[in-house]
Amino acid sequence: MSEYITNYIKVLEEKINKKAKFTKEEINNLKDKITYFQHERLIHLLVTIAYIFFTLIFLAFGLISTLFLIPFFICIIFDIFYIRHYFFLENSVQYIYKLLDLINDL
Repeated sequence: MSEYITNYIKVLEEKINKKAKFTKEEINNLKDKITYFQHERLIHLLVTIAYIFFTLIFLAFGLISTLFLIPFFICIIFDIFYIRHYFFLENSVQYIYKLLDLINDL
């Protein structure tokens, strides 16, 4: 998904830099993609929260038995990557909002 969003942003930026006019259909397509990207962002937020919840559970169990520290550290690694990807999605969607504003001003 990150490659798809990055490529889509590049295409939008190129068209904006060329001062190309966007048709109503292209603007509606952009708004649809924003909706899809927002949905993707929401799903990743929920998954990230779930992994953080499991991380805390394994930490609590790890205080009882050190055997639970293994899945705790595995969850920590997943948390790092999910948070990183979630912030990429968040920043990309917000940047696309700005691009949409630029398109509307053309």
